[in-house]
Amino acid sequence: MTEDQFMGNIYQRFPVTIERGLGAHVWDINNKEYIDCMGGYGVALVGHCNPRVVKAIKAQIEKIITVHSSLYNKTREEFLENLIKIAPKGLDQIYLNNSGTEAVEAAIKFARKFTGRKGMVAMNGSYHGKSFGSLSVTFNPKYRKSFEPLLGDVTFSPFGDIEALRKSVTSDTAFVILEPIQGESGIHVAPDGFLQEVRKICNEKGALLIFDEIQAGLGRTGKLWASQHWETVPDIMCLAKGIAGGVPMGATLVRSEILATISKGEQSSTFGGNPLSCAAGIATIQALTEDGLVVNAEKMGKIFREGLERLQEKHKIIREIRGKGLMIGVEMKFDVKDILYDGIANNLLLLYSGKNILRLLPPLVISESDINKTLETLDNILTKEEQRRNV
Repeated sequence: MTEDQFMGNIYQRFPVTIERGLGAHVWDINNKEYIDCMGGYGVALVGHCNPRVVKAIKAQIEKIITVHSSLYNKTREEFLENLIKIAPKGLDQIYLNNSGTEAVEAAIKFARKFTGRKGMVAMNGSYHGKSFGSLSVTFNPKYRKSFEPLLGDVTFSPFGDIEALRKSVTSDTAFVILEPIQGESGIHVAPDGFLQEVRKICNEKGALLIFDEIQAGLGRTGKLWASQHWETVPDIMCLAKGIAGGVPMGATLVRSEILATISKGEQSSTFGGNPLSCAAGIATIQALTEDGLVVNAEKMGKIFREGLERLQEKHKIIREIRGKGLMIGVEMKFDVKDILYDGIANNLLLLYSGKNILRLLPPLVISESDINKTLETLDNILTKEEQRRNV
């Protein structure tokens, strides 16, 4: 492939060249149609070429494409107002950037400046990005070791173990950062009560609580924010992926007193708050709140989960099913590579988390018919896989 010639060996590539998409479906250059359960790693949140998003981009692109945040812009203003309306209570100011890793980088800086502390606590299994600061609070050694030493003063605590966390948070801890549902490490859901106890510890120790809702937020789990499942509000929340319907955007939501400690020039982004992204973001929020996509994520997620549980009863190769809404992990007893390629051969795009976990992040517009087709395809693939392995 020509792309490989110029981009190098950085990405795990699959032999599919995607040409177009609509809703939960994509088509390759040969016009072969796929049900998309990969969803651009969660970016295709409101569906490929969502009509609201397409219309908004077309309208904005004819006005102006870029306005730096040193100038005002009405599209940006409208997006900020819309996002604040749906944000968790108390998160009333926003720093706009371009990606999840940038949202986390800003959160790290804001928390350290506000508290005057250096210590950082993240979770085992965490994934927060691959730029220098976000990589420092990402757990997996395979991402970290080639670039060490990273930021110091980082402690990793077992996800879900509140007593271990209590010992990790000290008087010098600036923040605790976590994903309410861990994505990259295999769709691990926070145990009931864990987030509430983390909140209490942060309050007691004077540390800030940062939620990374880059993958789990914006309706994917059947609630607008994953943390709503546990009725817990952070001091800082990081968003990205599907926030602008597929256009690059990230956002760091903060309590106003935290952002007030940042002086002019200490944090900025040339492209942050780009009117094109903001227009797409307005349309995305409208799609989520007015088109019933959060409710659909809950409903379709339940149907998907029940269907997968039936497959688990039939196929010994399935070890565990985890997740909420349309953020689902299917842990297998074997490597899933062949399953991914069999999916492609059978018009189904699947994602992975590590070697033995299927990660399902379909657009929130996915239909019951598409889920049933996906389950039927998976059933056939798993039957063949078990026959190959003599299970």
